[in-house]
Amino acid sequence: MDDLISDLPQSILESILTRLPIRDAVKTSILSRKWRYKWASITELVFDDECVSSSHDGNVVEQSLVKFITRALFLHHGPIHKFQVSTCYLQSCPDIDQWILFLSRDSDVRELIIKLGEDEWVRLPSCLFNCKKLTHLDLSCCELDPPPRFKGFSCLRSLSLHRVLVAADAIENLIWSCPLLENLALSYFDDSLAITIRAPNLKYLYMEGDFTDIFLENTPLLLSLSVVMYMADDVAEHFELEQSSNCNFVKFLTRVPRLVSLAGRAYFAKYLSIGDDPGPLPITFDHLKIIELFEVSFEDMKEVLVLLRLITSSPNLEEFSISAGESTSPAEAPDSLDIWERECPADWAFKQLKVVKMTDVNGIPHEMDLVKFLLGSSPVLKTMTISPSTYFKHDRMVMLIELLRFRRASSEAEIIFLQE
Repeated sequence: MDDLISDLPQSILESILTRLPIRDAVKTSILSRKWRYKWASITELVFDDECVSSSHDGNVVEQSLVKFITRALFLHHGPIHKFQVSTCYLQSCPDIDQWILFLSRDSDVRELIIKLGEDEWVRLPSCLFNCKKLTHLDLSCCELDPPPRFKGFSCLRSLSLHRVLVAADAIENLIWSCPLLENLALSYFDDSLAITIRAPNLKYLYMEGDFTDIFLENTPLLLSLSVVMYMADDVAEHFELEQSSNCNFVKFLTRVPRLVSLAGRAYFAKYLSIGDDPGPLPITFDHLKIIELFEVSFEDMKEVLVLLRLITSSPNLEEFSISAGESTSPAEAPDSLDIWERECPADWAFKQLKVVKMTDVNGIPHEMDLVKFLLGSSPVLKTMTISPSTYFKHDRMVMLIELLRFRRASSEAEIIFLQE
């Protein structure tokens, strides 16, 4: 019988082998002499824990994995466009230095992904910065120290750093020295830090961790922003006193005029609320279509004002999700309860808003006023889903009756009240 597969063009064979797990691709070498080294020219090498046989002894798995990767690189010939190592077994492994040195001598490597176990950090060698054609760099549980003469990755479009030990100024310089950077993810750094981001082509930004301050200094093309900001209560109070004369809301959001999607969790709303109320914003977010805010304190007047300023500056909003958080402030004075009538434009309308989701609702006045405002100002609203907090102590039927009494600008608006 004719061997039709073996006679396929090399590009097709490489496409087939690339789609196989690297362990299976290497096994094709036993099919025949013709197949012995076909796997050795594939341009994407992806190594993970499935490359070697499992064992209850982690040291055995580590040694087997190191041997497999080293041998694969030794036998490989031709360019490597993608190199990925994702494993929880490799810790302080000196062989990683040799692998990256090997890759740095291959001027064609485009994607480099190193994701290691979280027990300890691995210091990456400086030769990593010789990979000038990198377009995608994803590092986890590593220590990074760019050399003083490093001029940046001129081709890099995506950068992800998770639990990476690196100085704040080194991160800032690295970002700034990647002029084509479009996608940036920074998460779980070892220390709290304030960071300035200058990335004129950045479109997608994800940040998670103990950030004391964030400056978006040059991000005019940013489309999607997601921030999970952790901060202890005592740190938040101290930071608020230090920054009382400034306005984080204006500083943070007025420099991203093209934003389409905004998501904030944990202390993000608290962070935006620090400083004096700016009044009506000097910018309109005409492109903003999706807002997700979680753990907003509706008993903190400043956070309520942030929420109000944000949504009334987003005339083309289509989807809005919000959850209530635990209060860290005393209840507001009675004269603060009419803020929605005083601050919201009488003729305001969300002409594009179709979906609203509210979770962990406690039925306090500012939450109910938000519901009332959204229902009465959204002429094309389709659904509003409301989920009471598990700690809600009052009769949920009373809350539902109150919700049903609110005027609806949309005749098609449906209120979905989730009991569980």
